[in-house]
This record gives sequence, structure tokens and C-alpha cells, in this order.
Amino acid sequence: MSFSDRAYIAGVFEHPTRKAPDKSLAQLHAEVAAGALADAGLTLDDVDGYFVAGDNTNLYPLSLVDYLGLKLKVIGATDTGGSAYVTHIGQAVDAIASGRCSVALITLAGRPRTGGAAADPAPDWSLPDVPFEHPYGRAVINTYAMCATRHIYEYGTTSEQLAWIKVAASHHAQHNANAMLKNVVTVDEVLASPMIADPLHRLDCCVVSDGGGAIVVVSPEVARSLSRPMIRIRGVGDGVKHQNGGQIDLTYSATRFSAAAAYEQAGVKPTDIKYASLYDSFTITVLEQIEDLGFCEKGKGGAFVADGNLISGVGKLPVNTDGGGLCNNHPANRGGMTKVIEAVRQLRGEAHPAVQVANCDIALANATGGWLGTRHAASTVILERL
Repeated sequence: MSFSDRAYIAGVFEHPTRKAPDKSLAQLHAEVAAGALADAGLTLDDVDGYFVAGDNTNLYPLSLVDYLGLKLKVIGATDTGGSAYVTHIGQAVDAIASGRCSVALITLAGRPRTGGAAADPAPDWSLPDVPFEHPYGRAVINTYAMCATRHIYEYGTTSEQLAWIKVAASHHAQHNANAMLKNVVTVDEVLASPMIADPLHRLDCCVVSDGGGAIVVVSPEVARSLSRPMIRIRGVGDGVKHQNGGQIDLTYSATRFSAAAAYEQAGVKPTDIKYASLYDSFTITVLEQIEDLGFCEKGKGGAFVADGNLISGVGKLPVNTDGGGLCNNHPANRGGMTKVIEAVRQLRGEAHPAVQVANCDIALANATGGWLGTRHAASTVILERL
């Protein structure tokens, strides 16, 4: 059996809330699970594999297994931050192919907007990197700003070019009734927004939202028994990039490694991809992924994203047609889940008509986890509509 015949995505669901003061974390997990299973035409009783990351409570995933009443053969709890949910897809495929389970559920939920989660939580001094980095003021935003600054220095990338990534996201978000930021913005408006960490402005940064999502991965036999479109998982890849004591090139991400593995497994190349969902914690995150995924030459990302080239129906590569993390949502501060969900919508022809990509038969979702300017992971999945 080839990899592409091993498993299919049968159901997806994105929670419509962006602020959930009246819902617990467990309730959000339960609601997204129910939504994805209903989308697939399955129930909790059908689930025999479950994957969840650290967006849960203590003793994850056991707390949620108990809360949902799941009877399982496989439990997975890999946590690589925002990329974990794409990594879980590959793990679910392996579990299904080995006969260990036939219906795998993956969930994400979070309440950082309601809970007032800090962008930079208190450091855990027991970690090996913290004593060496935290005294120098390491934070999420300034580590990404360092990547942007280095890319500008090395390749002449401009803040105007980065702003086009936000502009494209806003053009898509205007059609998403659930998006947090629905107003279309211009390059000038992005550049006029307050500077947060030079060269990144406020509108270069993602939103903070409650909510979540879920994915159901099933065996070929289960997929054929359902009435939903067949979305085949053609290839997956994971990669990591070390800090290496600071001796690193900040202009590329771990996507360089995860993408190479996914393309090889899928037997496709970048020019075969009709739609791309890319983690957009910041505009620079998208730009580096575009280069690392092979959509353009290294250092040419600025020119590639400019002038609306990421806008569906306008540009060469439609990206994040739901508005992405820059405009739509970023539940639990982890965006990989929603990237897969929108890719599935595109392949099914269920995206909003204004952003639906014509003849979309092969799509890619990529997510990074951790901090782009330090140690981080990346995961890539390539999907195909049959």
C-alpha cells in the first residue's frame, strides 16, 4: 500500500466563536469534536484513536478522553505548539495504516482571549535555553522581528512587501462572517499601524482568539462507507530547526525540511499546489514559509507576495482564504489546525464563493510551532481531492 492510500480526512470543524466567556476549555474541545464527527457522518462511539496537544489541562490527553467518554486503541499527545495538529495527521495515518485504529480524532481548543493569556508567559527557568536567553529580553514578537530584520538585510525585503501579506488576508476575511477583523486594509494602513517590534507593526501580528477546531482521519474502508468527499492524505513531513547557540540563519524556517519530506512522499512539486494554508502568526512567518516551500527562490519572497499575489482570484498562489491568523482567528495561539480545515474546505469546494479556488484538487497546509527566531518545528501536509 502506498502512503497516499493509507488514510483520508473525512470531517473537519472550526468553532464559530472568537470569544467564549461562557464555555470551559473542555466544552470547546467537545463541541469541535462533535462538529467534525457530524461533518464526517460519524459519532464519538466510532472513534478509536485520539490526538491532542498541550492546549488541554493537566494530564492531557487523559482528562479529555475521560470527558468525551472515548474508548480508544491509540492515544497521541505530541506537542510542538502550533504545528502539532499537522503532525498529528501524520501520526494518525501511521496508526491507521498499521491497523491500530480506523477513526482518529484530532482536537484543538483554547480561551486565551477570554483568559487574558499573556503573549509572553513567565519563563520556566528549568528549561536549558531560558537562563541564556531570557535575561536579554527574549519575547515572541522580538524573535520574529529579528527574522524580519535579517531577511530585509540579506535580501532587500521591504515592510511594504510584508504588508501585502496582511492585505491579502484582509481581502479574504471580508467574506468570513466569523472573522475577527473583516475590514479590508491597504499597505499604507498596515505601515501606519503602531510599531510593535521593528520592523513589525501591529497589523503584521496575528489576532488572539478563543475557539478551536477538529479533524477526523479515517481508514480507506471507512472513507468509502461515508457520503463525504474523499480527501486523500498524499504526503506529510516534519522538521525541526535548532537554535545552535545562536549560530543560525534566521532567514529560513524548519519548513525547509518538512516540505522536502512531504513533497517526496506525495510525489508532487510546488507548481502542482493549487492552494496553500500557511501559518501566519506574523507576516514574516508567511514569507519565509513561501520560500521554504519552494513557491519562489530564496530571497524572492518579498516580490512574490506583493501586489496581491496571495489573493484568491487575483494572484498566482491563493493563501489563507479564511483570513488566517492575521484576520480570522488564532485559537489557543496555535494555528495549524485551522490551516488544515480551510485546505479541506477548498478541496471540497466549500470555501466562500468569493475566495473558492477554481479546480482545486491539490492543496497544502503548513504550520510552524515554537518561535521562528529560536528553536521550532514545522509540519507539512499535502492533500488531494479524489
